[in-house]
Amino acid sequence: MRYAYSVTSALLVGGAAISLATGYPAGAQVAQNDDSQMARVVPRAGAPESFADLTAQLQPAVVNISTRQRIEVSNNAGNPFAGTPFEGLFNRRGGQQQEPQYREGQSLGSGFIISADGYVVTNNHVVAPPTSRRGTLGSVEEITVTLADGTEYDAELIGTDPQSDLAVLKVNRREPFPFVEFGDSRNARAGDWVIAIGNPFNLGGTVTSGIISAVLRPYGGGAYERYIQTDASINRGNSGGPLFDMQGNVIGINNAILSPSGGSVGIGFAIPAEIAAPIVAQLRDGVEIERGYLGVSISPLTDDLADSLGIPQNSGEFIQSVQPGEAAEQAGIRAGDVVTKINGRDVTPDQTLSYLVANIAPGTTIPVELVREGQTRRVNVTVGKRPSEEELRQQQQFNPDGDDEDSMEPGDNTVIEEKLGLQVLPLNAQIRRQLGVGSDTQGLVVAGVDQNADAARKNLRRGDIILSVNYREVTTLEQLEAIIETAEDEGRDAVLLRVQRRGSQAAYVAVRLR
Repeated sequence: MRYAYSVTSALLVGGAAISLATGYPAGAQVAQNDDSQMARVVPRAGAPESFADLTAQLQPAVVNISTRQRIEVSNNAGNPFAGTPFEGLFNRRGGQQQEPQYREGQSLGSGFIISADGYVVTNNHVVAPPTSRRGTLGSVEEITVTLADGTEYDAELIGTDPQSDLAVLKVNRREPFPFVEFGDSRNARAGDWVIAIGNPFNLGGTVTSGIISAVLRPYGGGAYERYIQTDASINRGNSGGPLFDMQGNVIGINNAILSPSGGSVGIGFAIPAEIAAPIVAQLRDGVEIERGYLGVSISPLTDDLADSLGIPQNSGEFIQSVQPGEAAEQAGIRAGDVVTKINGRDVTPDQTLSYLVANIAPGTTIPVELVREGQTRRVNVTVGKRPSEEELRQQQQFNPDGDDEDSMEPGDNTVIEEKLGLQVLPLNAQIRRQLGVGSDTQGLVVAGVDQNADAARKNLRRGDIILSVNYREVTTLEQLEAIIETAEDEGRDAVLLRVQRRGSQAAYVAVRLR
């Protein structure tokens, strides 16, 4: 997914209205999309001949947003030790670490005013400082909001919510600002006409039209990632701008595009008003955004996973690991469980576990239905509070692209499991030392992988330790072959391996049999 905002300089960074208080006396200023204002400009039903009247009514409330940023410049150019523990030694002079260098950059995006006293909604990524794997690289020094008539205002950042990618700004002047209000996106249907107004490629005031391609489209797997998909042209710089229906309601906030080229190919995404409006209201009021959290890492229930478990596909999500001390562990949920229902609602690809849990208030106790080793169970979970994105990034995950364990070589006791296409051997003291695991680790170590087998496609490699197969611990080839034979007798075409890789948490991998 590509965010629909743009960067200049050398910076590369990627129905009923829901009214918000204006701070001005009633009647002093009405929304640009108030019903009394829209009656004369709304196109007739059917294919509209023109969007001109609708655009002229709404455009004064749409703004361009630019930021001036201070960007940290990497000192790793030409560093032969980059990516190693000695990386920091390359930039030392006289035994002292060199100070980071900075340069100036700009980012561009869109937004819209939601109150007469100057509150502005946009995307968080439009006004956030650039980041990398090392964290935040600099800061935002200045935010400027430009109205349709060309007047510019310095903006104050009121609040941001990175998880929903929303931000609220504030601009000030004596006269009231033109503004628009959120509509009810729950009335939106695939096939409805929409228009987008924004600042693509710094071409302010650009209007595009199209239809809604899908509603509540899940994309990206995030807690709040339910989008309105549209074929109205959205490009870099449109991020944060409004998506209007034919009654002038803001039913979405343009957010991202799916494109191999970086330009519009007719697949754009907007955050629905039903999700955005409550978050914006909390940001305006300075209320902390809290979301539910179980403390698990999950995988979709793919064909191979479902086949290895003997359950229908898309009937839940698979628990890869459980964070110690978090809500799931306290309730007895384990790695290897398949969660099928959250608080009575089915877990499906369109209604994911993350989405359902995130929308439950922390501290709430809910029933969770799961499948464990073929048996349906029900546990009660007291939902925890979701950590920040930075804290979540720090949690280690299984890394399928980790380093090979080149020091381990197959020996005379290596055996080949033909059905999996793996060479395996029992763990012994010498191999444990090479792999850096303790004597309490039991299993079979992978000494070789047939590149034509599904195991290779699933990124298994030498040095991986198979801890269990179909939830049964394995330490010998005989145990492994017995489990595979049982799976075949049950009509399964795949088995579920629990794999430990050096430096990573153990993870489950479904491998198809040959």
